[in-house]
Amino acid sequence: MTSTPDASAPDGADLTELRKEIDELKAIPEEELVNPTPASLTDREPTPHATDAIGSEDWDANTEG
Repeated sequence: MTSTPDASAPDGADLTELRKEIDELKAIPEEELVNPTPASLTDREPTPHATDAIGSEDWDANTEG
């Protein structure tokens, strides 16, 4: 069986564009590909704020005795 070169094979420019697209897709986290967040929800995400460390509450200060 003899193979002949295909005249419609992509040239270097086509491969460069394809590699660029592959790199862009690789940059997207897998979770975002599997379960994408709708754009309408991203602006409604709550802003995280600092909290007290676990165990730093003073429970005795609020008791009446």
